[in-house]
Amino acid sequence: MVNQDPTNPSHALFDQFVQTQTCKEVQRTFSELCHHLELDPRDYQSFYTKLKERLNYWKAKALWIKLDKRAQHQDYQQGKVCAKTKCLVLGAGPCGLRTAIELALLGAQVVVLEKRDSFSRNNVLHLWPYTICDLRGLAAKKFYGKFCTGALDHISIRQLQLILLKVSLLLGVEVNTGVEFKGFVEPSEATDCMCFSSICMSFSPGFRWKELRGKLAIGITCNFINHHSAAEAQVAEISGVARIYNQKFFQDLLTEEGIDLENIVYYKDATHYFVMTAKKKSLLKMGVIKQDFSDANQLLGQANVDQDALLRYAHGAAHFSTGHRLPNMQFALNHAGQPDVAMFDFTCMHRAENASLVRERKGKKLLIGLVGDCLVEPFWPLGTGIARGFLAAFDTAWMVRSWGKGKPHLEVVAERESIYQLLSQTTPENISKNYNAFSIDPATRYQHVNLNSIKANQLQHLYDVEDHIDLDSVGAFEELLKWCQQHTAGYDRVKVKDLTQSWRSGLALCALINTFRPHLIDMSSLKESDSVHNNQLAFSLLEEELGIPPIISASDMATKEQIDKLSMVLYLTQIHDAFNERTPTRGKHQGNGCQTFVELLFKYDCWSQFLCSQPVAPLSAPEVTPDPELSPTSMNNEECYFCGQRVYVLERISTEGKFFHRSCFTCQQCGTTLRLGRYTFNQHTGKFYCELHSEQLEMENREQSPSVKVGLSVLSLSRWEIKPFCCIPCCQLVAQLVCTEQLRTASG
Repeated sequence: MVNQDPTNPSHALFDQFVQTQTCKEVQRTFSELCHHLELDPRDYQSFYTKLKERLNYWKAKALWIKLDKRAQHQDYQQGKVCAKTKCLVLGAGPCGLRTAIELALLGAQVVVLEKRDSFSRNNVLHLWPYTICDLRGLAAKKFYGKFCTGALDHISIRQLQLILLKVSLLLGVEVNTGVEFKGFVEPSEATDCMCFSSICMSFSPGFRWKELRGKLAIGITCNFINHHSAAEAQVAEISGVARIYNQKFFQDLLTEEGIDLENIVYYKDATHYFVMTAKKKSLLKMGVIKQDFSDANQLLGQANVDQDALLRYAHGAAHFSTGHRLPNMQFALNHAGQPDVAMFDFTCMHRAENASLVRERKGKKLLIGLVGDCLVEPFWPLGTGIARGFLAAFDTAWMVRSWGKGKPHLEVVAERESIYQLLSQTTPENISKNYNAFSIDPATRYQHVNLNSIKANQLQHLYDVEDHIDLDSVGAFEELLKWCQQHTAGYDRVKVKDLTQSWRSGLALCALINTFRPHLIDMSSLKESDSVHNNQLAFSLLEEELGIPPIISASDMATKEQIDKLSMVLYLTQIHDAFNERTPTRGKHQGNGCQTFVELLFKYDCWSQFLCSQPVAPLSAPEVTPDPELSPTSMNNEECYFCGQRVYVLERISTEGKFFHRSCFTCQQCGTTLRLGRYTFNQHTGKFYCELHSEQLEMENREQSPSVKVGLSVLSLSRWEIKPFCCIPCCQLVAQLVCTEQLRTASG
């Protein structure tokens, strides 16, 4: 045991560790403390226990009491439930570090990667009551004495990161800063291994996001240096003032400064932090925005913003809103050494369609989950960022717990997706109020949670496994490749080596067309660098001349990281058959290859595997007579039922005879992404609802005819990522016939 001599170096190092205020200093003092105590932080399973034994210091003991109370919760099973699980957390933001802490308490080996080497974000976060309670339980006040003192309910991002970083290190989490994640290296040998990756960043292969866009709203954030003077301490914070509640304040601001705002918030922390919503007309008049554009990206692009005018605008708004009482207002600096002022468009927000997926290669399984802003982008006026971010961190930890306990993988994902449906609807009012009982168990936090609202058999597309068929070994595929090579040979800059990447530039497609229809394309006029133009030209000609619709947009074809192989096989087979007159050449917009795809399934002996991989669970017996809306003559609809924009084959899904983008299939009431087989549809109004808002549908039905049906769980074209091709309605018909045949057999 180390004695409690006040001059004990370990005590002094611990005090430095607790008090230090930069990321680098936290890591340095922690490393020195471990070295002095002869502890190896990589010994994650016993590190925390040994640290408590060797650091016998009264200040540390107060911290151990807090952490022990959390660690002793029954959910963690004494840190044994995930002892064989390795976890990688990408991003040391507040949500990433909060996730890392929970995973460490579960007993997992946790590694955090952060590409920045410092914590430099000054912006201040609003905290919901439960997050304050949660952080107090992690001894936040031991590391930051001013944490939520009195009525304060906010903290700077940087300070919150420091608190969570210190807790993470004490619990044995390995944190690497200045390290950027590039991608996954797939395993080469089959061994028993279970891994998890919590991705807190925008690059997340295998995930799709939907965009929520409303009326243009321009936000401005700015930070001023807090000198912590007596005069500054006397200035009152502004927790939030909006025009509709204080019109005189905003009218005076406009009259005196020429600044027109919708609202403004002022928080005092390590900096004086202001966030406001400005009117575009005011920004144009004050010269902040140089020229008006309808496109938000162009409007707020760097080239269209006068930075000096923006600084004056932000300074004026902050100075006026505090009654001109803040002395010596100097802008704080951001990570780039520039005044910490930013203008952004929060009209457009993104939300991931799914929160998790499983990837399997050579028998090794990787569970991937999203937390933080890349799961649900926060809406700053409501202060949802950290609140929902922490809820997602707990939900993710619960998922890893199920994974560590050996629960079937798709059931783990199904449970996570069931919980995820509630996240965007959470508010301080509708979550449980017993904050002290909160744990990673969703039932302790959500008042009404159904862990089985989504079934495992609906999520086959979220299990990313190696191809069931070795496409390169299938003779017919080799024949198709040889045919493509034969008819593109001799063309400059064209070399077809495969059925995917060789087609990215668009030149190979143009060469095929030129071989059979030389009058349509002048190959010498095409540039290899202009791949979007080349692809668009080829797609347009193939659609107009042969009736073959594109499977993907020209820009995606040119830039997408991976091109789906089966989709390209389908597309090239239609081109092959059309040029060889094996099938009739169709006119413009006639047909979409549904029959071709079904023929391909039989031709390459894929149909049985396709059916087996798509379990059918009808909720009611479908009619044998095909719905007229699903007939082949109506399957050429290329517009999204919801947004009216064109739907490319790879983006397309369908139900109730409607075509639409995946991202557009949302609840009419709350905007939650819907899933095939888990929705309610009003045939009279044409509106779709999630299960939680089916009551709205019932109200409509009292006023209208009761023509309602719950979505059937039908076949959807998906392997681990067999994207929906053009034949979704065709396959739905097949699914209905299969279901009906099963019901007939069961009934004798």
